[in-house]
Amino acid sequence: MSKLAERIHTDRAEIVRLEALIARLPNDAHVELTLDDGGMVRGTVAARPTMQVFEDGHGNEGMNAIVRIEDPALEAPETAGTYDVWVDRIVRIARV
Repeated sequence: MSKLAERIHTDRAEIVRLEALIARLPNDAHVELTLDDGGMVRGTVAARPTMQVFEDGHGNEGMNAIVRIEDPALEAPETAGTYDVWVDRIVRIARV
């Protein structure tokens, strides 16, 4: 996995927010994620994400996390896929 992230976080309040989101993404949870751009990702959490140190494009270090969502799309197999989502982009988590 790349050590580069589009966005990194050093602010304690934002890191606490990311940790709270991670706590709501346990292994094998069926979730629907709403992202900061209005997009949605629905599927199963492959593994609980963990906070990691990343660098931005300027070499600054900060925290972020990635969650892998697997969507078997049983009703529409042609839309099945695996999605890696930056946790800082999540604005809402719904259990489905």
